[in-house]
Amino acid sequence: MSNLPYKSVPAMLRDTTRKHADRPAISYKKSGQIITLSYAEFYMRVLMAARGLRKAGMAPGDRVAIFSENRAGWAISDLGVQSALGITVPIYATNTGEQAAYVINHSGARIVFVSTRQQYEKLIAVKDQIPNVELVISYDRFLGLRELPVYSLYQLSEVSYPLTDKEQEKIEGWIDEIKPDDLITVIYTSGTTGNPKGVMLSQSNMVFNATAGMKKLEGLDPTEVFLSFLPLSHVLERTAGYHAALLCGCHIAFAESVDKVIENILDFRPSVMVSVPRLFEKIYSRIYENVHQSSAFKRWLFHRAVARGREFMLRRFIEPRPIGFLLRLEHKFLDRLVFSKIRARFGGNLRYFISGGAPLDKTINEFMWTIGIPTFEGYGLTETSPAVTLNAPWKVRFGSVGTLLEETEAKLAEDGELLLKGPQIMSGYYEDPQATAEAFVDGWFKTGDIAKIDEDGYIFIVDRKKEIIVTAGGKNIAPQAVENELRLDKFISQAYVFGDRKPYLVALLTPNIDRVLEFAKAEKLPYLDTNELVSNRRTLEL
Repeated sequence: MSNLPYKSVPAMLRDTTRKHADRPAISYKKSGQIITLSYAEFYMRVLMAARGLRKAGMAPGDRVAIFSENRAGWAISDLGVQSALGITVPIYATNTGEQAAYVINHSGARIVFVSTRQQYEKLIAVKDQIPNVELVISYDRFLGLRELPVYSLYQLSEVSYPLTDKEQEKIEGWIDEIKPDDLITVIYTSGTTGNPKGVMLSQSNMVFNATAGMKKLEGLDPTEVFLSFLPLSHVLERTAGYHAALLCGCHIAFAESVDKVIENILDFRPSVMVSVPRLFEKIYSRIYENVHQSSAFKRWLFHRAVARGREFMLRRFIEPRPIGFLLRLEHKFLDRLVFSKIRARFGGNLRYFISGGAPLDKTINEFMWTIGIPTFEGYGLTETSPAVTLNAPWKVRFGSVGTLLEETEAKLAEDGELLLKGPQIMSGYYEDPQATAEAFVDGWFKTGDIAKIDEDGYIFIVDRKKEIIVTAGGKNIAPQAVENELRLDKFISQAYVFGDRKPYLVALLTPNIDRVLEFAKAEKLPYLDTNELVSNRRTLEL
């Protein structure tokens, strides 16, 4: 970006703290209680973590791994690493010890943050595979083993507590040294074949993405509350639900876990959430399931509300047309009677969702808008920090992933592959020049996605290039649309369509086991375990 507002994310945090020192920065639940840190308190903890890391032997340019689920410690240690001029290497909390060992070794990390004893024990199990790890720092307190020392984040941060003015000035001097082209992180993509590749992203990649994304969404007010539940080890949550919030001085609330998202929505009553399509599929399926089980009158009322709500939504937001008095009145009445109750389950304050990570079904997106929770779909990859496109307020086109962010270019290759240029594109793959060279053609980044671009610049993702099915008859089929349709069924969790070089297609289905168990109970099906249940003739017919 030609005029970045900040040279780095730590510089952005420092400026936000000066503007909003007393405003809430982060919240989390501990022992059933909500703990909140102001921006001043959060920033001080970041600086203390930076000081502790340097005293523990971290040098500028060192890679430091974070092996944790979302929590306050993740954000503090990430920004602490950056402020001490290090590079963060996230590891998915669900990774095995062997997977974590690969990332640690390939990146050369000597220090690893872990969230719990469970993550620490994964490292102990592969201790012989990670000989260069010198220190483990845990967010939870527990006793470690001599062969792999572990300190708590509290111990690391509280070294020679408190932070003196001179020490703060020194650390802020480090922050001033960070250049826009310096690496902020190396994120290892979860490839389906071979070892994962480390995507190198710079400070300017991340700052541009947060800034351009918020500009597309017409900015955020500092009073907004983000609920963070997607993995911060994934670039979508890190940029859209973390950096963007810090940029605007918003309040970030950390969900306790993915399983407790619905409960935590009521705890924190967020106004903005970043999610992947699977959540919206579950919301859609559960709402229609509840409607199906209600009385005939309630079913009629719901479907009437959806029909009139959709017409109102299309006229107001999508295809601007006059809204008649009767439609406006009926929509207001039905919204209060039906949709307001649905929105109340999301805390009552939710203004909109940002959706990414995978294509969002058009029917579901329209439904979210109809019930009064706008959902802005975007597109990007780890290699693009991630946002490339985004649907914007008043400029939504369902089925598309929106238009390009500023200063971003796109074109289609001869085979329809989407090619990109822009300030958010990675510098390459860590220690892998061959893979880096293969990712670009004439300076354009190859996304691996087949796309279409309409006359207004809206981009439509057809499917992954490698997943396009060519049947025995030579017909090209994008399986994604079929898979999305199958997943709309409440009894199906995941679907995979296959049929390359075959005269027909087949689908591998994963059942939504909770719904299937309910079906079995209602139908009084005999079974010993879930394996027997899913192979039951009645279940297969279903």
